[in-house]
Amino acid sequence: MRTTTRLGVATAAIAATAIALTGCAAGSSGDTASSAPAKAASGPAIDLSDVCPATVVVQTDWNPEGEHGHLYEMLGPNPSIDASGKTVTGDLYANGKSTGVKLEIRAGGPAIGYTKVASQMYQDKDITLGYMSTDEQVQFSGNLPTTAVFAENDSSPMSIMWDPKTYPDVDSIEDLGKELEKNGGVVRYFNGAAYMTYLEQSGILPKKVLDGSYDGTPAKFVSAGGKDAQQGFATAEPYIYQNQVAAWGKKVAYKPVSSTGWNPYPEAMSVRTGDLAKLEPCLQKLVPVMQQADVDYLKAPQATNDLITQLVQQYNNGWTYDSKVGAFAASQMVKLGLAKDTDGYIGSMDEQRMQDFIDKAKPVFAGTGDVKSDLKPSDLFTNEFLDKSIGLGN
Repeated sequence: MRTTTRLGVATAAIAATAIALTGCAAGSSGDTASSAPAKAASGPAIDLSDVCPATVVVQTDWNPEGEHGHLYEMLGPNPSIDASGKTVTGDLYANGKSTGVKLEIRAGGPAIGYTKVASQMYQDKDITLGYMSTDEQVQFSGNLPTTAVFAENDSSPMSIMWDPKTYPDVDSIEDLGKELEKNGGVVRYFNGAAYMTYLEQSGILPKKVLDGSYDGTPAKFVSAGGKDAQQGFATAEPYIYQNQVAAWGKKVAYKPVSSTGWNPYPEAMSVRTGDLAKLEPCLQKLVPVMQQADVDYLKAPQATNDLITQLVQQYNNGWTYDSKVGAFAASQMVKLGLAKDTDGYIGSMDEQRMQDFIDKAKPVFAGTGDVKSDLKPSDLFTNEFLDKSIGLGN
């Protein structure tokens, strides 16, 4: 759910709506991945052993999926899978060679009881980095401050989708809201989603069309016969609903929520703000490795997607995902500009965009008591560790 906003097509209940997804197979703790990302990349050896923790631990916000491909791309051959703990550990690779440290990737969402990543990072100080979207950085900036050091995606795939045959003239989320109101339809979403509060407060969607009853399955969308809209991810649902939801089996139209002005950096690799200075020597070397892994994944995602599929099957917690969805995700990230070079290289964040988002987000989170009163962009991110020579166009 990427914390509060995604379960996606997430539970075993999907089977009741005739979805033909890859089945999940139970795995046992300590299994070794039978497939892992190919390590054909060449370049100089990078030694992280003198500056980074012996095991770099990364807490993700959801089950393994294509949007996390850059992270799984860094795993060396034959990583060890802990199916019960929902983690995978292997040598951290760069340029086809071990960096001298391990990489442990922890699943989020159901694997950690839907705990917020920020909370998890502060509860467990073994975590080196965590996935933090800008909206949650703002929300928890007072009590659980985090600093983003690498934005593997520039924009979020979070979207609102609808049936183009029912609403053929809709070309924006605001247009959709007007049509839904006219036809008695709703936008179904996960209750508590911050972006939906923004869409309501800004007048983009009228309150009467909002329905926070989405449960992660396609049942209500399908049964509505096109009258209702639904949250979804541009990197998953358009493919899944057309190809893997047999009860629907046709195209959906969609618009990213970012098109409305709510445009956080999604799932940025972040550290506890108080640990930034201590981790600086590590991040100087590690962040460029993450940049290159992102580029490598997006250019050749198949092997990593196969590993992601295997992990999903081993973890066996109701989430279903296969390499075809992963291939669609990687393609969409590039096609839609979700992942792109900014300032000529990948992973950078913009100060003015951060300030604009802070201004939008503060009213949304008013009353939570967790937003830092004098919050400024430099509290949320730094580009200092990025290598300006690494990008999709290089």
